[in-house]
Amino acid sequence: MGYARKVGWVTAGLVIGAGACYCIYRLTRGRRQNKEKMADGGPADMDDNGECSGGRDNDWSDDDDDNSENKGIVWYPPWARIGTEAGTRARARARARAIRARRAVQKRASPNSDDTVLSPLELQKVLCLVEMSEKPYILEAALIALGNNAAYAFNRDIIRDLGGLPIVAKILNTRDPIVKEKALIVLNNLSVNVENQRRLKVYMNQVCDDTVTSRLNSSVQLAGLRLLTNMTVTNEHQHMLANSIADFFRLFSAGNEETKLQVLKLLLNLAENPAMTRDLLRAQVPSSLGSLFNRKENTEIILKLLIIFENVNDNFKWEENEPTQNHFGESSLFSFLKEFQVCADKVLGIESHHDFLVKVKIGKFMAKLAEHMFPKSQE
Repeated sequence: MGYARKVGWVTAGLVIGAGACYCIYRLTRGRRQNKEKMADGGPADMDDNGECSGGRDNDWSDDDDDNSENKGIVWYPPWARIGTEAGTRARARARARAIRARRAVQKRASPNSDDTVLSPLELQKVLCLVEMSEKPYILEAALIALGNNAAYAFNRDIIRDLGGLPIVAKILNTRDPIVKEKALIVLNNLSVNVENQRRLKVYMNQVCDDTVTSRLNSSVQLAGLRLLTNMTVTNEHQHMLANSIADFFRLFSAGNEETKLQVLKLLLNLAENPAMTRDLLRAQVPSSLGSLFNRKENTEIILKLLIIFENVNDNFKWEENEPTQNHFGESSLFSFLKEFQVCADKVLGIESHHDFLVKVKIGKFMAKLAEHMFPKSQE
C-alpha cells in the first residue's frame, strides 16, 4: 500500500512538471509570434505623398537575424534598450524596417532577378534609402539597383527628375571604396544622357581628384576613369580636365594594362578636339613614356597611343605656332615629339614587332611627324 502511494506521488509530480514545461514553451512561443506579427506590421519607409519620412535612419537591425552579414553590429534607438513593452515594440519595428529594406533592395539588385526594372515609385524608394541610410551594405545594394536601372535610357530621365543626381553624387564623399565605386558606376550610366552630363559637370573636378589620388589600378580609379571618359565624349566639358592631363599620363605610365587602356580612351577623346591640342602638348609626360616602344607592349595600347600622337600632330599648326614653341617645357609632350631623332630611335626599336598593323601605323606616324616638324628638309 505504501509503495503504491509513492508511485502515485511520483507520477503526479511528473505530470505536473510536464505541464509546467509545456506552459512555459507556449508562453515563449506566443511572445515570439507576437514579435513577428509586430515586425510584419511595421511602418512604411515613405509616407502617402512618396516623400522620405523622418530624420536620417541608422538602419537598426536585430542581433537574432541569421541571414544578416553584419550579425555582430546591433543598432537600436536608445529607448528600445529599456526593458519595457514600448522598448520591445521599438526593437521589433526597427528590426522589421532594416530587414524589409535589406531584403527588398537585395532582391531588386540581383542581376538574375526577373523584375530588375523598377517603377518610378520604386526608384524613389531606393533613392530615399540611399539618402537616409548610413550602412555600407544597404548603400551598396541600393546603388547596384540604381546602376542596373540607370542602364535603361528611359530611367535616366526619371532618376534625374526624382533628384537622384545630387543624392548619388553625395555618396562620393564616403571613405568606403566599395560604396564609392558603386556610386561612380551609377553616375557613369546616368552620364550617357546629355542633360545629365550638364548637371554632373559640377562634380567633374571632385571625380578627377579622387581618380588620380586613388590607389593605383583600383576599382575606384577605373570607375572614375570610365565616368570621365563618358563626360568627355563631347567637347563641351573637356576643358575642365586641362590641368589633369599630366596626371593621366602618369597613370598611363604606371598603371596595369586595364588602367592604360582606360586612360588612353580618355586621352583619345581630348586629342580629337583641336581646342585641347595646346593643353596636351603642354602636359608634362614621364620619361618612361618613350620606353613603351622598346618592349613588347600590348598591340592595342601601342595603336591607341599612336592615334593620340597623330591627332595631336595633325591638330597643331607647327608653322603658325613656331614663335610660341619655346613656351613648352622640357618634359612636355611637345618636347617628346620635337626630339625627332630620339623619338625615331625609340619607335624604330619596335620594328621587330610581330603585328603588321603596328609597323604600318608607326611608318605613317613618323612620316607625318617629319613632314610637319621639318618641312624644309623634305623639299
